[in-house]
Amino acid sequence: MSDLRSLLAIDTIYLEPAVEGYGRGREILARFPAARRIPVESHWRIPELHGNAGLAEDWLRTKRSALVLGVKKGLAMRPNGRSADFIAPSTSNGCAMACAYCYVPRRKGYANPISLFVNCDDVCTAIARHALKLGPKREPNQIDPTDWVYDVGENGDLSVDALLSDNVRDLVAMFRRTPHAKGSFATKAVNRDLLAFEPGGKTRVRFSLMPEKVARVVDVRTSPMAERIAAIDDFVRAGYEVHVNFSPVILYPGWEGDYRALFEAVDAALSEPAKRQLKAEIIMLTHNAALHEVNLQWHPKAEDWLWTPDIQETKTSEGGGVNLRYRAGWKGRWLARFKALLAEVMPYCEVRYAF
Repeated sequence: MSDLRSLLAIDTIYLEPAVEGYGRGREILARFPAARRIPVESHWRIPELHGNAGLAEDWLRTKRSALVLGVKKGLAMRPNGRSADFIAPSTSNGCAMACAYCYVPRRKGYANPISLFVNCDDVCTAIARHALKLGPKREPNQIDPTDWVYDVGENGDLSVDALLSDNVRDLVAMFRRTPHAKGSFATKAVNRDLLAFEPGGKTRVRFSLMPEKVARVVDVRTSPMAERIAAIDDFVRAGYEVHVNFSPVILYPGWEGDYRALFEAVDAALSEPAKRQLKAEIIMLTHNAALHEVNLQWHPKAEDWLWTPDIQETKTSEGGGVNLRYRAGWKGRWLARFKALLAEVMPYCEVRYAF
């Protein structure tokens, strides 16, 4: 079993001035008494981290050794409609892991170590008020039949965040006691500390899965696939709703056989209670031209899987970035084949959404 704590050896903390005025901020600082503290005006504007092209070649050291602490300013809920009803304000940004396809570095610069927000109480209060104002969910949808679902991990991985503070424990507790609300986050890490958080069926964990041969290259510093699969039953027994997240689906010669083997491994590992509650999301790879250039500096082998322009086409995003997606004429066929394979091996696994 992998040890998540080996991901972190914090020796430098960048912190906004207000951080030490929060109990959570003081708690986190006390965990790292020997760390160098560097005051910054904003967690978003740290010149030696963000936009520093020289850090691309030192990508992993930065993720291991640096931590950013700030105060979350915006507390609005964003409608989603895919994985969740709403995207909640994040209690973190960035990650200690280093998946080569991650979109966060596109927005945040060349290094995106974990940023933790110390006003988790404000986030919890905002979510609870929002859910109570909405009242009961009147009609079931593909997201959830009864609860309003809030994604609380859009820009990070809460399984790793839980190593650093009690923010995740507080979120799980808030959802447990809030009517009509359910939390949700995707993860590529197995943190068994979460098994003691008593979610009461009100937090959904989505374990991200892909064939191990691909994950060994592109899912850098994450828990092994077998460990993620083995954790599903344990998390269900602990009171979590557990779904799987086939994301991103990366196409290559032989992908069908590898995914069939993955589905068979999941099917063989799950208990009947886990199977009855299991659902899936399917997200085909979207890559990014700028991220491709960064990856070539620190992890070029990943680009052998991610950058395949012979079967991809470019599309300019709303923010002006150049993204690569699988060609429209073929993507639909490949997605249909993927869903057919899943239905053949795991007929009980409903696909909540796919794109």
